Amino acid sequence: MLDERKRQILQAIIDDYISTAEPIGSRTIARKYNLGVSPATIRNEMADLELLGYLEQPHTSAGRIPSVKGYRFYVDCLLAPPQISDQDIAIIDNWYHTKAGRIEEVFQETAKILSRMTRNVSMVLAPQVSQCTFKYLQFLPLDERRSIVVIVTDTGLLENKIIEIPEGLCHEDLSRVATAINSRLGGLAVDRITTPVLKDIQNDILPDPQVFERAITLLKHVLTVEKNEKIYLGGTNQMLNQPEFRDVDKVKDLLTMFEEDRLLCDILHMADSDGVVVTIGQENKYIGIHDCSVVQATYRIDGQVVGTVAVLGPTRMEYGKTMSVLKFMQRHLGDILKKYKVL
Repeated sequence: MLDERKRQILQAIIDDYISTAEPIGSRTIARKYNLGVSPATIRNEMADLELLGYLEQPHTSAGRIPSVKGYRFYVDCLLAPPQISDQDIAIIDNWYHTKAGRIEEVFQETAKILSRMTRNVSMVLAPQVSQCTFKYLQFLPLDERRSIVVIVTDTGLLENKIIEIPEGLCHEDLSRVATAINSRLGGLAVDRITTPVLKDIQNDILPDPQVFERAITLLKHVLTVEKNEKIYLGGTNQMLNQPEFRDVDKVKDLLTMFEEDRLLCDILHMADSDGVVVTIGQENKYIGIHDCSVVQATYRIDGQVVGTVAVLGPTRMEYGKTMSVLKFMQRHLGDILKKYKVL
């Protein structure tokens, strides 16, 4: 473990580098931070910190910058993330109130809020419908042979499809199907609505076996939930404002990664279900973000983890502010979703 003096010097270096993006030397530390020791003492301590792997000396610069190990110690042992301010909470609440009226808009605006408050790229992993609870199904007549099928879950998420009405069925038959489905399946997890479950209520829907089989085919089509999760991004242009990403090729690589939804989902599934998780530089699984840090947190609806919010930026990100904003969103996004859901 580091002694108190080394801790103070390391924290001063990291705080300064996060603010300025410039390597820092012992004289600057002595001048800007009242540590009560001489530049020579600070220089010796910085040399020790470099030998221990907490600092690096880029190129021929006289100054040092934090290493991945230094940032990890900073996040784990030195940083006390501030509580989100009442002003920021008011901004978030007002943002949702004025801009978000539908479920999808809540996710879109969450991504925008996170990117603007942290000045980095934000990612929001929306709940899979398969993780939600079935609330009701409704058939809305479109014309004589077509109907719009709407599925509503406990989170307010809607699945809707236009379907052809099978031969032998009419709109009245579909209404009976919906009534029976809603009375028997309300409150059941969507991914548990399988063919055997539907057959259990055959007599309540359509006793005619042939007509029932056609109805089953229809319902299986409607209730088949895509497994692909949806990612909402915010602030991808924020990278261009960061000195670390002045390299055009590096930015291109990141922008290409942002187009790979499966890759982003894999990154976001690494979050712990309880706290805020920070992965720094080479700690990240994917080489493309070895110059970045990812701060992420899961959020819940009625106690069940349903999605993830995250911020991606350079390793020189403002960890305290980012972690405090994500902690707030972790605690409150589920309630916000329930409040703004469309039923």
